[in-house]
Amino acid sequence: MPIFKSHLYKLSAYKPPLEGRDPAEHLLLDFNERTLPVGKAVRDALIEYIRSDKIQLYPSYGDIVERLSVYSGVPAESVMITNGSDQGIELVFRSCAKAGDEVIIPEPNFAMYAQCAKIENMKVVAPHYSREGGLPVDDIIAAVTAKTRVICIANPNNPSGVGVPSSDIIKIAQAAPHACILVDECYFEYSKMTVVEYLNEYTNIVVTRTFSKTWGIPSLRFGYLMASKENVTALLSVRGPYDINQMAVVAARAALDNPEYTERYVHEVMTESKPLLEKFLDGKNIIYWPSCANYIWMFPSSPDELEKKLVEAHILVRPKLDASGATGLRVTIGTVEQTRRLLSVLEANL
Repeated sequence: MPIFKSHLYKLSAYKPPLEGRDPAEHLLLDFNERTLPVGKAVRDALIEYIRSDKIQLYPSYGDIVERLSVYSGVPAESVMITNGSDQGIELVFRSCAKAGDEVIIPEPNFAMYAQCAKIENMKVVAPHYSREGGLPVDDIIAAVTAKTRVICIANPNNPSGVGVPSSDIIKIAQAAPHACILVDECYFEYSKMTVVEYLNEYTNIVVTRTFSKTWGIPSLRFGYLMASKENVTALLSVRGPYDINQMAVVAARAALDNPEYTERYVHEVMTESKPLLEKFLDGKNIIYWPSCANYIWMFPSSPDELEKKLVEAHILVRPKLDASGATGLRVTIGTVEQTRRLLSVLEANL
């Protein structure tokens, strides 16, 4: 006799391909992580906290919300810290949806959106991105019904890297005032694209961000959510009081105090490494999607064979299917040195 909701027994867990990911053995260009260690200040802050003999205490978050408020340019009452941005996404679904409601998730997209929707037993409506047109704004608006409760917009999109102009997000928010427009800005530091200035004007917009990507602490699970004051107050009643690890807050505060290690890395990735890879792909006439993030989704003629060659060279990338079923390789962009290592393998096998 099932003790949980019956539909959950028909689901499968979201299982990223973590097996065999050893940074000592491979150059990890498969999860869009930062490819360099965090700055010394972050490591020192964590070590100092461990030595302070406070691990036996419940978390005390101090001024981290205020620090994020200054960083993001929104009032502190519009910020809520989360256990990675994944928790922010989950909280939105838990708070908005019931069985039979609808969610619009343009595909391809981050797998957690559909996973959260299925947990709530929602109907998923999936218009498709295109390389030429990007986000299918008109198709999304046409799909809105009275049952639409959530519309997911990753900005930029994962796996394609396509950015979404604020005007398109506002157009969707206006067309679906009864739905939560979940804008996932986890690659904000790369794209610089955001809609946080519209949170009070369009109270159906909720923004999630993370410290897992550019800031380099995915193992500690720290993110934050931004919305109107009323929406944040409501979500705080759903989130637990101690859901965020104290070590994550210590690391995030140190990162905000010492942003140079992140700023230098972002500059190298976006102004040196990314153009280097794009120039190579253009020279080889290899199709790829236009990206404003730290990854490129490319479509070589023999992606499976190329992936094997990359693995043999101890470089991991991530295969992803497009709407037609064609396999592309999503490649994280790291430092110039790492990109040249990647290019040497691509040059020998393309």
